Amino acid sequence: MTGPATASADPRTRTDGLGWVTRAVFGAEQVGLTVAGRPPTEHRTVARYAIVPSVRRARFLLPLGSPRATAASLLAYNALRPPRVRAARAVLGGLARLGGLELARFPVLTVSLPDAVAAEEALLSHRLAALLGGGAAYAACGVRPPDPNHKPTLQLFAPNGRPLGFAKIGWNDATRALVAAEAAALRELPALVRVPDHPVAPRLLAELRWAGRSVALVQPLPPTVRGLSTTAEPEVAAVLAVARRGRPPARPRPLAGSSFLARLTRTAHQAVATMSADTRAVVAVAGLASRHGETLVEFGHWHGDWVPWNLGRHADRLVAWDWEHSAPDVPVGFDLAHDAFQRALVLRGSSVTVAADAVDLQLRRYGDALGLNRAGQRLVADAYLLELWLRTWRLADAGAGWNPALHPALLELLVQQDHR
Repeated sequence: MTGPATASADPRTRTDGLGWVTRAVFGAEQVGLTVAGRPPTEHRTVARYAIVPSVRRARFLLPLGSPRATAASLLAYNALRPPRVRAARAVLGGLARLGGLELARFPVLTVSLPDAVAAEEALLSHRLAALLGGGAAYAACGVRPPDPNHKPTLQLFAPNGRPLGFAKIGWNDATRALVAAEAAALRELPALVRVPDHPVAPRLLAELRWAGRSVALVQPLPPTVRGLSTTAEPEVAAVLAVARRGRPPARPRPLAGSSFLARLTRTAHQAVATMSADTRAVVAVAGLASRHGETLVEFGHWHGDWVPWNLGRHADRLVAWDWEHSAPDVPVGFDLAHDAFQRALVLRGSSVTVAADAVDLQLRRYGDALGLNRAGQRLVADAYLLELWLRTWRLADAGAGWNPALHPALLELLVQQDHR
């Protein structure tokens, strides 16, 4: 990338996580970025960030200029994080609160602009601050290894450390689609706040396109939100509230003729067209229809990523975030299936086969509460696994690459289902 800063000093030229994040967040050509150097003489400095712990091993971009905002970027929502991460952030946040971060000799990223360029025209953080009312705002950003499925995020804080908003940045086809889907879901959810057992969700504050990016600005979570235990029982009543949206249970309908099956079939054919004559996805959908076409099941909405790390509790209400995979008209029970599969795959490091068995067990335990007989439980389990693989394909096809934990193992499992 070319720009006003020299190539050796501009982190956007890097191929690691720091390069990926700075390209996504500071993509406008007018923006100058320098590390351990001065900005061009015709530029003015508009922001400074501590790169923690180092340029080579960067994990955070922490805003400088307001100790309370810097500390808040480390301490806010710390209760949601694992104990080891929480302890490290607490130590660093305490140092920041005392104004000691600038004395800790972390590398400093300096953001600059030409004198004639307004900050809100060239910098996403300043544009978001303007949308929030125009007051001063400090942005913090985590740094992760480059991954075409990950979305850079900005946390915005007032000078006194009060959280202002949380912005997700879609930067390629896959992540732009996810950001747009979450924004669409969050626009609908305020109408459901009074539905019994329905989780509270952060409000969508703004949605915008910025330098080729799709950005969703979301209300911060309540400061006192607490995470759920990863061993806690599933929130079945909340899953049903999400599925039914305050309406009575829908009349069960057969899988055959449903818009859900039609969508799976259409998507599977699209997948096959991109996979060099590998027809297994179409075969899997045909097998699902053959086994379960006459099975009756209730259809409704789902959150799409219902897992303990996307859930919390505040003021005796369940709070749910990350709605980017939310969708209507899926078999009721998908969220519980996803919860079981991801707990096994992510938390216990299980294989796809073992995670699929966990889905079966969870649906047997809670099938009655979901209105599912044994045939319905089998349909939900099989259809969920197919839905999950098609999601994996969609992300890969949109530029995110294949998730090696799911592909090809999940597709191989799907074509064996006729014999299960």
